[in-house]
Amino acid sequence: MGDEQAQLLRSLHDQYAEALFRFVVRLTNDRAWAEDVVQETLFRAWRSPRLLAGDRTVARGSASAANSDSAQAWLYTVARNLVIDEWRSARSRNEIAGAALPERANADHTDQVLQAWLVADALTELSREHREVLVQSYYGGKTVAEIGAELGIPDGTVKSRFHYALRALRLTLQEKGVTR
Repeated sequence: MGDEQAQLLRSLHDQYAEALFRFVVRLTNDRAWAEDVVQETLFRAWRSPRLLAGDRTVARGSASAANSDSAQAWLYTVARNLVIDEWRSARSRNEIAGAALPERANADHTDQVLQAWLVADALTELSREHREVLVQSYYGGKTVAEIGAELGIPDGTVKSRFHYALRALRLTLQEKGVTR
């Protein structure tokens, strides 16, 4: 597209886009759709060099109303035809418009069950001491002090067992191909 053509298209847009948008909004009652139609209409004007060539005088701002009227009529006709084509399309007839986006489908709980199974299997491969600390912490919701008091070991030992239990669990899950 040459500079002259670009200038002509810009002036066409400046002169007609706003009124064309209002026209299409009245036809469709949908601002987003109207924006798409105006954009497609101007794109088709860009692809139609005869329209731009015939509208040179309008773009320069100095001439006949006949050229201006023909460009305006062409743009409105194209926009109207685009709206009619969309109304007639099968897509338009088969789609149901809604104000809100559809909700996400309920997740299948299969992944959760499989993950729980893998973790339970990996926990059986830990030592009894490591498994006790992890199970009481994660599944029992107990604090380090509560676990230490129940098992009769110092808090530092609970933390150490917890640390090494997590490392062993991670290694076990990696060997099973669950994590990297």
